[in-house]
Amino acid sequence: MIIDTIQNAPKYFSVHPLFKAAFEYIIQNDLANAEIGKSDIAEGLKAIISNASGKTKEASMSKFECHNKNIDIQLCIRGVETIGWTPREKCVTPNGGYNEEKDVQLYFDSADTFFQLTNGQFAIFFPEDVHAPMIGEGEIKKLVIKVKI
Repeated sequence: MIIDTIQNAPKYFSVHPLFKAAFEYIIQNDLANAEIGKSDIAEGLKAIISNASGKTKEASMSKFECHNKNIDIQLCIRGVETIGWTPREKCVTPNGGYNEEKDVQLYFDSADTFFQLTNGQFAIFFPEDVHAPMIGEGEIKKLVIKVKI
């Protein structure tokens, strides 16, 4: 997992071949005024912009998730978002089987740590990172970029 601010995005261009295009999308678009919805950025990159009320810790942890085929770049556009995290190797209690269509595996396990993102801060979740996003109060506008592995 990586946590940083969008100003430092160029440091991560070399982490994955599609990261440069993903971060350029973030930098070049007026995300504060962007419409809610899904769009394809490029081959292997999908953007999902949402604006929703924050969830309780319990509600988010009920969908403690990770992915096998995608890396998530999650950017807080507006609001304060708390996210739970633990390394996948510590998760031992699956919450159902792997959903191939949605590329998601859920777990009943607990988060090791919780951290906050606010305007212009992002987290990158690799397949090894089990995460519980959208914890908070009030409206949270965020962007998730799915980066195909």
